[in-house]
Formats: sequence, C-alpha cells, structure tokens
Amino acid sequence: VQLQASGGGLAQPGGSLRISCTLSGSTLDDYAIAWARQAPGKEREGVSCITSDGTTYYGNYMEGRFTISRDNAKNTVYLEMNSLKPEDTAVYLCNARMAWSNYWGQGTLVTVSS
Repeated sequence: VQLQASGGGLAQPGGSLRISCTLSGSTLDDYAIAWARQAPGKEREGVSCITSDGTTYYGNYMEGRFTISRDNAKNTVYLEMNSLKPEDTAVYLCNARMAWSNYWGQGTLVTVSS
C-alpha cells in the first residue's frame, strides 16, 4: 500500500487550498484516513480523520475551517482548507489505518504567506 499526498503550495492568509491523499495497492473502502501536519521545529499534530463509514474528526482550531471528505471510487481523501492562517504552514502527511495495518505517505508542503 502506498499513499500519495498532493495539492500543497502557496496560499495567502484567508485563502483556500485543497490537498489530496491517494491510496494505491489496495482499495480505500476499509481504511480510516488521517491527516497530520508538522511545522518546522514543532511536533506533529493531528489535523483531521475520516473513518471507513465516513465519520469525521478534527483537531483543535481546525473544525469550521477544514473539511475532510473521501471518494472511495477514486481511492482518494481530500482536505479542503479555508480561512488559512500563517500558522497553518506545515508539511501535511496522510495516514491509512485498517486493523493492524498502518501506512504513512510522504507529505505535501502548505505555505501560507502574503
């Protein structure tokens, strides 16, 4: 199983970005997918998670600004980020879990700056 994160880039404060996490080597249906982020010099923190049945969870300060969704037909999970702040700047990583399986993908860099 491999995870490919994409869609990061430069956004202005108050702007929006949508990042994606595509799973290959298996089908997405049975996996819970989580996004975490890590900023330079800071610990990794959870951003959002969506379970196999579509239940969503959000980390502190993300709910209301971030929306996670999944498209099982495309084997892809999306994270829509709105009202971005400079403190949202980080490498965003995706994680897939099912039973005892746990996979991490490489990150995609999101930079929020004017």
